[in-house]
Amino acid sequence: MSGRKRIWNRVRPVFAVSIACAASSAAHAQSMRDVEAIAKERGLTTQDLVAAAKTYTPSGQHDDYVMFASGGHAGQVFAVGLPSMRLLRSIAVFTPESWQGWGFGVGNEILEAGFPKGKPNLWGDAHHPALSETNGDYDGQFLFINDKINARVAVIDLRDWETKQIVKNPLTVSDHGGTFVTPNTDYIIEGGQYSVPFGSEYAPISQYKEKYRGSVTLWKFDRKKGRIDKSKSFALELPPYWQDLADAGKLVSDGYMFLNSLNTEMATGGIEEKNPPFEAGASRNATDFLHIINWKKAVKVYEAGKAEMIEGFPVITLKTSIDEGLIYLTPEPRSPHGVDVTPKGDFMVVSGKLDPHVTVYSFDKIKKAIASGSYSGKDDFGLPILDFDSVVEAQVEVGLGPLHTQFGPDGYAYTSLFLDSAIARWTLGGSYGSSTPEPDWTLVQKTPVHYNVGHISAAEGDTVSPDGKYLVSLNKWSVDRFLTTGPLLPQNLQLLDISHQGTNMPVIYDMPMGVGEPHYAQIIKADKLNPWKIYPEVGWDTVEQNIDPMAPKSKMERVQRNDDGTVDVYMTAIRSHFNPEHVKVKQGDHVRWHITNIERAFDATHGFAVPVYNITASLEAGETETIEFDADIPGTFPFYCSEFCSALHLEMMGYLLVEPE
Repeated sequence: MSGRKRIWNRVRPVFAVSIACAASSAAHAQSMRDVEAIAKERGLTTQDLVAAAKTYTPSGQHDDYVMFASGGHAGQVFAVGLPSMRLLRSIAVFTPESWQGWGFGVGNEILEAGFPKGKPNLWGDAHHPALSETNGDYDGQFLFINDKINARVAVIDLRDWETKQIVKNPLTVSDHGGTFVTPNTDYIIEGGQYSVPFGSEYAPISQYKEKYRGSVTLWKFDRKKGRIDKSKSFALELPPYWQDLADAGKLVSDGYMFLNSLNTEMATGGIEEKNPPFEAGASRNATDFLHIINWKKAVKVYEAGKAEMIEGFPVITLKTSIDEGLIYLTPEPRSPHGVDVTPKGDFMVVSGKLDPHVTVYSFDKIKKAIASGSYSGKDDFGLPILDFDSVVEAQVEVGLGPLHTQFGPDGYAYTSLFLDSAIARWTLGGSYGSSTPEPDWTLVQKTPVHYNVGHISAAEGDTVSPDGKYLVSLNKWSVDRFLTTGPLLPQNLQLLDISHQGTNMPVIYDMPMGVGEPHYAQIIKADKLNPWKIYPEVGWDTVEQNIDPMAPKSKMERVQRNDDGTVDVYMTAIRSHFNPEHVKVKQGDHVRWHITNIERAFDATHGFAVPVYNITASLEAGETETIEFDADIPGTFPFYCSEFCSALHLEMMGYLLVEPE
């Protein structure tokens, strides 16, 4: 018997049921021989066919999970269905996006609110999305994401999957430890990264220790309004280390947050001046510092008026944090990239890129060390350092280049290994020990991925109740995985099946992502999301999430010239026409163009595009938008619907006529 015949004999039972179901429809029936022939022709193995059966999602069948992944340099968020790994939606955030009209007449004010120092910045480095939580579980209501390059935080409403707010951090210009939420989304945590003088004011690098500082900001979130309340937000001053990732405590550790750091050497680089380069200078110490911050106590200190105004923003200084006992340090593996709190909140897992171990800290031991004053000293700024041996629970050797850890419901943890290009599965101890057949704190398996994995995301894997069904490996390189697309290759997102205990943890799907670098992701059960199919009423203001009483509706269409020289256009859109179709203005007029999509049918989207004037918009059923521009260029400009909305789509157009002065 041939090798392929043996493969098919092994895989036949896996597909027997699905093939039998398909055969019940005579019109679409395929025999077992047809499937066998295809498998032979394509050289598919048993594992290939099983993976296909696990991930294939027929048209009309919905995914069980949605992964929200950062868009990296694209500045957006990508929503991916699991297990199909289909790209469902791009959500425009920090970067103009023409399909949705974001930044081309729609959302301009939201984008402008986040401009650093008022200077237009039309790209973002979207890094760490965070879903809103209730009692430590995803609730599917909001999504937050940070912009590393400009220290901005965005709020996305998951009723319509659109960005509603962007806030600019006034203290720093780069953030990496954001966004992460407290267990009931009272605050959004934004940790800075590269230290600068507050407000990014000029100070010579020779004054690094004296003038440069780190920070972590707690943005107060008003869930009822769906907005960050800047008036109730504050920050904590930190030493000029480079703060990295953060995570909020949960359950037993609720009220605390944990923040990595690197470059505790306070290296300042300068290879052009014969100094050690940053990568060498920032890696000299054997350890860096894990920041342990009592954020609930910090809130009380802030509310008691003990913060100082710096750059117009309330900041709890290092001195106040020391006096009030808000921040403690403890050594952690050098060059860390991840601190992750276990589902019960009892352990914190830290990975150092230059250490083959994951280091597990016990929250119970941390509390006892703080209470007993088990300090090994203070840092250069007076922050107490908890003795390493008094707070560490275990160290597990998992492989080379450990970065980020996620958790399952069954006592397993999963860590990405950048240098090994693998995902490690290992067992938690303590109260988790009885959940697995392997000994506590033990490496169980490593699954190769392709290649240089950074972050990973498991199904609800950083909540109090992880699902443990799927894990996505967000790889940095793809090399030989796909067709070469020139020197710039796509990132590779690989889906792993982690539903079985023990050593069976296969890769079951490769998904090239050719639109920026997804750094981090969170995966939520699809049934927790409850998005609108159409907007609740005709004339819906999508920024205010309420009805706009001034929105144009049927029989209200007109072009209105005002005494102040402005022109208001009140337009409706419905298949297959705009009303009015002729819009006449004069050169120099300031135009406010109000458009309402008056459709009430599901998926009845219209576009609106105007040449020369850099205007485009996407208008979903019921939505109203106002687009403002100066009619400074005379001429005849056909505008049209840019969404193929009906058989008469090409006829859905009109003319903007700008009369010369």
